[in-house]
Amino acid sequence: MHRFNPFLWRWRQIVYGFAYAAAASFFLWTAAQYCMPGKGFTCLIFFGGGPNTHRIRELQSLDYYIYRDSNGYDGQHYAQIAVKPLLMSRDLREAVDNLPYRARRILFCWTAYVLGLGHPAWVLQAYALQNILAWLLLAWLLLRWFPPTNLSNLVRWAGTLFAWGMTMSVREALMDGPSLLLIAWGVALAEKGRRWSSACVLGISGLGRETNLLSSLSLAPGREWNWREIWRAAGRIAVAMAPLGLWVLCLWYVYGEPSNAGVDNFGAPFQAYFAKWFAAVRSFREDGWDSSGKWTLIMLVSLTVQLLVIILRPQWTNPWWRVGAPFAGLLLCLGPAVWDGFPGAAARVVLPLTLAFNIVVPRGLRWWPVLLLGNLSALSAVDQLRPPGQESYQVGGPRNVWMTPAHESIEVTFPGNWYQTEKSHFEYWRWSRGPAEIVIHNPQGFPVEVTLQFDLRAFDERTVRLLQGTAVRWEGRVNRSGTTVRVLQVRLEPGDNSWRFETDKPPIMPEGDTLRPVTFNLRNFVVQAVRKLEAEPPPTGPVHP
Repeated sequence: MHRFNPFLWRWRQIVYGFAYAAAASFFLWTAAQYCMPGKGFTCLIFFGGGPNTHRIRELQSLDYYIYRDSNGYDGQHYAQIAVKPLLMSRDLREAVDNLPYRARRILFCWTAYVLGLGHPAWVLQAYALQNILAWLLLAWLLLRWFPPTNLSNLVRWAGTLFAWGMTMSVREALMDGPSLLLIAWGVALAEKGRRWSSACVLGISGLGRETNLLSSLSLAPGREWNWREIWRAAGRIAVAMAPLGLWVLCLWYVYGEPSNAGVDNFGAPFQAYFAKWFAAVRSFREDGWDSSGKWTLIMLVSLTVQLLVIILRPQWTNPWWRVGAPFAGLLLCLGPAVWDGFPGAAARVVLPLTLAFNIVVPRGLRWWPVLLLGNLSALSAVDQLRPPGQESYQVGGPRNVWMTPAHESIEVTFPGNWYQTEKSHFEYWRWSRGPAEIVIHNPQGFPVEVTLQFDLRAFDERTVRLLQGTAVRWEGRVNRSGTTVRVLQVRLEPGDNSWRFETDKPPIMPEGDTLRPVTFNLRNFVVQAVRKLEAEPPPTGPVHP
């Protein structure tokens, strides 16, 4: 037997405590990047700017971040409900799709309204920041199950907090992260023997998401199965169900119609689940490691491992297994609407399954592969939490060539047919919806020579040409694998220099995107300054009137 060494134990706690603090600091630093001048954290809400979007009157005078050429996502509807939580406004029904359904999830709209003191601009900020606050509170609460004492606890703690579903909830200001906080709090109360308090907390969580009530199975008897305990458990479950039930009746009375759960949210067991697997594998085969199919496959591997651990190792006496089991069943019954698109909503809908998995998976060396595979989706956190891309180009070379003494530099603008900038960990790009122009502005009072370098990529096989005026400076075939282009000895005259990209095929609608027709994308555009040039001499010879 090894003797207990208090000095070594203390140093292990310091090392792992530092690792926990570093992970939390990374999250806070990343979250801070979402704060934009004049708009605050509203880019987290994912307001769309598509032609069919509507807004309540209170938002029309506010400055908030809008994703151009997008219909937005669910957070924009709940944020507007938060501004008008009484639900009586006529323009709210026009701005929110399926208001009776979304109004069922009223809890975090109410909390945002209270935190924002009813002021529309503050309410938007409060709604966007709720997930960040919930993440921090959950990080603290999870220390109950995963204290900073060993590597296994660190993986379980970080695997839950940086799981795909959790980062997606933060990234798009959704209900799932705050819901998991309430569920964890409720189960923690049950473990302390405060089961009626647990029932109240879980009941309140049902006003955040209806599926949160699946966690009320944790209130069922664990070991003692007598009539007295069964009746008590039934009473606690009834208390948990009551808030949502009463609220749904109120909504039915106000709107005079039941709130449906949405089309194709549920389906035959396994059907949509396996369809997602097939689509992800096909995307990965076609596009390779750089495709979105990579992250989808990683997410599916994580969810499948979590599912199998819950199904194959039943532990009824463990309240967390009783939380994970109904969410495992829910995962298999989710319909195509929940799995559709990238990344799909399934990982966040069953987020309690991820926490339940990390608590119930056994410890020991032979379980490490299972633990790592179940938390594999945490690898996507850096990519998932990346703020909207701001960079569209880079300028390099001798500084005195591309920047004036007044610190004006060469600039590139993308008018017309370009979509917004997108960005990953290593690249930045813009999709084009057709023939597209770029304008390179030379602030110097003399011409300069530059080299243009960039990549082109398309979903199909097409020809793309680059014109400077009427002169073709480059032409070639572009496909999924991408093409690197270098255009040498480019002369930039003082002022604006227009260039134009053209292609031989019309735009296509990529799979999984029903809004954006695209032709090709321009990636990693770099203007490399070379040298100053002499101004061209004026023409000589006779001047004709």
